[in-house]
Amino acid sequence: MAYQRILTIQDISCVGQCSLTVALPILSACGLETAILPSAVLSTHTAGFHGFTFTDLTDEMPRINEHWQREKLKFSAVYTGYLGSSRQIDHVKEIVKTSMLPGGKLIVDPAMADFGKLYPPFTSEHVEAMKKLCFESDADIILPNITEASLLCDMEFRETYDESYIRTLIEKLEKQGAKTIVLTGVGYTVDSTGVVVYENKEFRYYKHYRYNKGCHGTGDVYASSFVGAYLNGKTAFEAAKIAADYTLRCIEKTHEDEGHWYGVKFEMVLPELEKAIFQ
Repeated sequence: MAYQRILTIQDISCVGQCSLTVALPILSACGLETAILPSAVLSTHTAGFHGFTFTDLTDEMPRINEHWQREKLKFSAVYTGYLGSSRQIDHVKEIVKTSMLPGGKLIVDPAMADFGKLYPPFTSEHVEAMKKLCFESDADIILPNITEASLLCDMEFRETYDESYIRTLIEKLEKQGAKTIVLTGVGYTVDSTGVVVYENKEFRYYKHYRYNKGCHGTGDVYASSFVGAYLNGKTAFEAAKIAADYTLRCIEKTHEDEGHWYGVKFEMVLPELEKAIFQ
């Protein structure tokens, strides 16, 4: 594959192994020159830490893009993660228009909800803005979980479901304008989870073991390793499988260490990710 410069847009939690502190090292390990656009800076992530600091960088986003345009800087792909407001989503849409190369790939992780609920402080306004980024901005790939998918296509969320429900969810996303869909967190038994990939009008499911203990930041690990594999020439299904295996290994390296409750030890498994992509 040709050397690529890509852009990832999400927040920086300085401590906590999520968002840009996960995306940047993973994408770099995948051989991609990775530019970043921070949407906010937090001293730590918000799950379990108390009294964290927060600096909103929404107003800086268009100024940074204006500088990039003056310097004629372009990106072969744009990958978005957590975006804190509908204003930020509007800025991202403009950046995609002005700073992505023709034929570049837009990959959207619509990180806004889980377990049937929106993250605080998001509202229906944020959902509507995310729909525009996923569908009207012509995203090449979206990576929602089941909650996010149900919100994007105005479908009832179900905690328990069957294959028919998942298939209907994906079909509705396609009707909304989605191209390739990578639906995460799909498990039909209590001890399994997996990912459903809809690519070139074909449904494929990759099932793997599910740990009962949740780990913060694994969604960012998954999305970043997926992007790294996909932009190195893997199909969406191949990339989804590589990312699932890598994320599971990160959890395995972490889950017995009770002191490491704030993220996963993804760094220790990076050589396995590289091998899976470049072997």
